[in-house]
Amino acid sequence: MKIKATLDRIPGGMMVVPLLLGACINTLAPNALRIGGFTEALFVNSGSALIALFLLIAGTQINFKTAGSAVGKGVTLLVFKWVIGAAFGLIAIMFAGSNGLFLGLAPLAIIAAMTNSNGGLYIALAGQYGKEDDKAAYPFLALSDGPFLTMVALSVFGAMGFAEGMFSPISFVAVLLPLAVGIIIGNLDHDMGKWLSNGSDKLVPFFAFALGMGINFSSIIKGGLSGILLGVLTVLFTGGIGYLLFKKIGWNPIVGASEGSTAGNAVGTPAAIVAANASFAPIAEIATVQIAASVVTTAILLPIFIGFLAKRLEKSGGVAKYNESKA
Repeated sequence: MKIKATLDRIPGGMMVVPLLLGACINTLAPNALRIGGFTEALFVNSGSALIALFLLIAGTQINFKTAGSAVGKGVTLLVFKWVIGAAFGLIAIMFAGSNGLFLGLAPLAIIAAMTNSNGGLYIALAGQYGKEDDKAAYPFLALSDGPFLTMVALSVFGAMGFAEGMFSPISFVAVLLPLAVGIIIGNLDHDMGKWLSNGSDKLVPFFAFALGMGINFSSIIKGGLSGILLGVLTVLFTGGIGYLLFKKIGWNPIVGASEGSTAGNAVGTPAAIVAANASFAPIAEIATVQIAASVVTTAILLPIFIGFLAKRLEKSGGVAKYNESKA
C-alpha cells in the first residue's frame, strides 16, 4: 500500500488527510483515543508540543542576518489579517438589519473569525510550501490569539472600551521562546541545526491529526449556512488577499494565503467580549456558533484552496522560485 505516494498526490495531503481523519474520529467516536497513556498523549494532546518542536527546528535554520525577514513577514500577516477582518466587521455594523445581523452574520462573529487565524494550519502549510523564515513568522501571528484584536476593532469603531487582561505579554513570550532557542542553537552550531532540520517535515501529519481531534463536524450544523458562509469568506478574502499581497511584495504568495483560517480559540471571543461589555450579550450565542462553524469550514476549505493556488502558481515557476530568493 503506497500511503505516502497517495498523500503526495493530494494537495496538502500530509496535513489535510490526518487532520480530517482526526476530525472524523472526534466527531463519531470522541472517546476512542481518549484512553490515557501514550495513546492520548500522542494522538490527542500532542498538537501544542509538536508545533513548539517544529518552531524550534525552524529556528535552527534562521541566522541573525535573515531574522528580519521573519519579523517582516509575521508583522505583515498580522496587520493585513486584522485590517481585512476589521473592514468586513465595519461594513457589517454599518449595514446590519434591525436584528443586528448582516447577511445573517453577527458583526462580532465576522471580526473574531477573520482576525484570528489557526496557527496549526499556518505552520503545516508554511512547512509544506514555504521556507524557514516563513515558519519563523508564526510567533507574531500568535498576537491574534484570543479576543484582543477583536476588542481593538470594536474600540476603534467606538463600540466599547478596552478591558484588562485581553492581552498577555507572557503568553507572547511563551510562543516566541521555542523559536528563539532554535535560533540560538542553529547559530551556535550549524551541524546541530542541520541534524535537527532532517526531522521537521515528519512532524506535520502527527500534529495535524492532533489538531483534527479538536474539531467536531457538528459545529457546521449548529452554525448553519451563515457559519459556513463566514468560513468561506474568511478563506477567500483573508487567504486570497494574503496571496495577492505577498505576491506583490515578492514573497511566497502561498504563505500569505495560509493565514485564511479561523482559530479554534476564537470561539471563546464572544464570551470574553460580553464580560467586558454586557451590551453584546444578545448576539453572543449566535456569534459563538457561527465562529465555531467557520473554524471547521476553514480547516477543511483552506488546504484545498491552497492546493488550487499552488497548482496555478506552477505555471509561472511554482513556489520554488520564491523559496530560493533571499527574502
